[in-house]
Amino acid sequence: MPVFWLIVIVLALAAVGFILGRARALQSAGGDRRDLHSLPIYYGSNVAMKSLVPAFLLMIGWLIAQPFAVNYAVSGMIPDSVISEGSSRGLILAEVRRTSDGLTNAVASGALTDDMARDAGADLDAVTTRLKDAGQVVTSQITQPVLHAAQRYRALNATGNWVMTGLVLLTALVGVLWGLKETNADFRARNVVEQGVMALLIAAASIAVLTTIGIVFSLIGNTWVFFNLYPAGDFFTLLEWAPSFSGRGGSSSLGVLPLLWGTFYISIVALLVAVPVGLFAAVYLSEYASPTVRSFAKPMLEVLAGIPTIVYGLFALLTIGPMLLSVFGPDGTGWMGGQRAVITAGLAMGIMLIPFVSSLSDDIINAVPQAMRDGSYGLGATKSETIKQVILPAALPGIVGAILLAASRAIGETMIVVLGAGAAARLSLNPFEAMTTVTAKIVSQLTGDSDFASPEALVAFALGMSLFVLTLGLNVLALFIVRKYREQYD
Repeated sequence: MPVFWLIVIVLALAAVGFILGRARALQSAGGDRRDLHSLPIYYGSNVAMKSLVPAFLLMIGWLIAQPFAVNYAVSGMIPDSVISEGSSRGLILAEVRRTSDGLTNAVASGALTDDMARDAGADLDAVTTRLKDAGQVVTSQITQPVLHAAQRYRALNATGNWVMTGLVLLTALVGVLWGLKETNADFRARNVVEQGVMALLIAAASIAVLTTIGIVFSLIGNTWVFFNLYPAGDFFTLLEWAPSFSGRGGSSSLGVLPLLWGTFYISIVALLVAVPVGLFAAVYLSEYASPTVRSFAKPMLEVLAGIPTIVYGLFALLTIGPMLLSVFGPDGTGWMGGQRAVITAGLAMGIMLIPFVSSLSDDIINAVPQAMRDGSYGLGATKSETIKQVILPAALPGIVGAILLAASRAIGETMIVVLGAGAAARLSLNPFEAMTTVTAKIVSQLTGDSDFASPEALVAFALGMSLFVLTLGLNVLALFIVRKYREQYD
């Protein structure tokens, strides 16, 4: 059964349990809700919660654990002899999963019978031909071990899904019966429901931590596979980015340094635009602007944050680039050879980041207590002196946080870089030359028909892991700065 319909059925059982629990509570009190310990809605919520929560926890746990169990079972079917040099068992399992998906799609479209998709003795050529006719072949060549493993993978997944469906529905039904059994006039339903809601709130607060852990582990696995195929020393020290898709990528030069330099260079240019403009705008809106001007200017400034980045990329390509080319191009100073350059993407990205700096800084400056302003004015300081010597130092930790958010946004930007800065990976100090970033190369390496088992495709995960570590270090540094100045001005 599809997961969607399983969720719908569990929700329906919980709704029925809610109605029955509420009615049973009123019945136990003789129809007088004043004789109940809690409101009737709590009794119904208790039954619904005991049905929903265990069933959904079981379903989520099963969906997480099943792929690992199936991969472990199928991995033993792959002999070491089929793992060629430059490949790994994990990459063969990826081919098995894609072949399994192809078998499922071919059966659904009628191009392949279910018996042929299940039969381990099915003719390899016949299955391959029908998969090709159905447009389901996603690997260059299907071998007999891969086909057998794919058939086993498909069968185990199907069995696991049916077992999960039965257990989840049984758990939901048992939860309804359990909740109805303990429903009576003296049952402390409100206390139980509030404790359950508290547990759900704690679980929701833990999602950020669990998500971060999940991202890290998903990157680590493929990064490890990449470094088994390509030397880590070359990746972190080579000054050239030249992927080659010949063979299995043995002639590639995959040095990350030019990409990191392009990422930081474009981000620095963007911050040089966004930080002064955004901070000055925040000071004006919070300290100088009249309520009428503020009510109009602040929403208009924040509109910039809602513009899609592809629009900023087009703006960089069609407006900023030609404008800079007319000034610094062959007809001007001659410094700029084309409209795609670091400064083109940096200016467009800086405009995009202005509301991130201005809006957050404005809120932080407004949060500075009015008593600090009044005390400064009472000592004879002017408005400008108060801003420079009292307000900005007191708001500095929050302003650093706003700048950090803008920097993280700049480092992770892709579309503006692709359209405005070009795709050249180079080490240069010239802002009028085309460069590229880590995120842009991640997109390009995972786009197209390249062999996923090659270093050129797996390098995207190593790039993502490197970027994650760098941004984590940036966050730690900013946290240190914030704590240092917060202690100074508290």
